[in-house]
Amino acid sequence: MIQVKEFIDTDNSFAEKKVNQFLATLDESQVVNICYGSVMKAALNGTGQQRSSILVVYRTSE
Repeated sequence: MIQVKEFIDTDNSFAEKKVNQFLATLDESQVVNICYGSVMKAALNGTGQQRSSILVVYRTSE
């Protein structure tokens, strides 16, 4: 079965750490694809906040 797991965070290094921890639980042959996206969201006060999203597509034995 193909499944996806999404990691979203405002801190890029935190999302990366969580993905690496998850990938360590998988066998390399289970990983189908990894997608990464990042957007900058402007706030009303003129500051911006980066949001990172990492999507892992993987196979399970079920």
